[in-house]
Amino acid sequence: MTGRSERSAGPATLPTAIKILIAGGFGAGKTTLVGAVSETRPLRTEEVLTETGVGIDDLSGVEEKQTTTVAMDFGRITISDDLVLYLFGTPGQDRFWFIWDELALGALGAVVLADTRRLADCFPSIDYFEERGTPFVVAVNCFEGAKRYRLDEVQAALNLDPGVPVVLCDARQRQSAKEVLIRLLEHTMKVRGERRRTADD
Repeated sequence: MTGRSERSAGPATLPTAIKILIAGGFGAGKTTLVGAVSETRPLRTEEVLTETGVGIDDLSGVEEKQTTTVAMDFGRITISDDLVLYLFGTPGQDRFWFIWDELALGALGAVVLADTRRLADCFPSIDYFEERGTPFVVAVNCFEGAKRYRLDEVQAALNLDPGVPVVLCDARQRQSAKEVLIRLLEHTMKVRGERRRTADD
């Protein structure tokens, strides 16, 4: 008999909710990554590219791209019984950067997706998170046909602090995206620990 003793064992503990940003240049794979890893149907704010964007949206290297995120992507993934990540994909084009400050509020960390065909597109995201002191990792999205580089070459090309992790990923694959998020959590915990020790000294 499942009685009063089981029901009164105490309230169930709610999982810790953590906000993560998925950033990067136009066409780097942010919407794809959020969609691949989210356990719920992701919220997307994609619109079809039109002639209005000609001369504004740089499609070099991603000529096949037909849509763009105009506000954000949103998804959720449960890492463990007591940890849930809420993912917010940022728009990649600079004309939508005014949204970033709102999305960044309360974020624990960020993933910057890098496309080696347009590596310089990472710089605005990297600069943004460095200025805010937000821990981040760079995930090199391995597009088919794109030239491959060693991780240390990407680190040097982006002029990253040696402590910023650079990892390979396939944004289409759930397990690959999940590993990137776990790497970000590990890095974030390390950064927070270092900051606490510095504050205590």
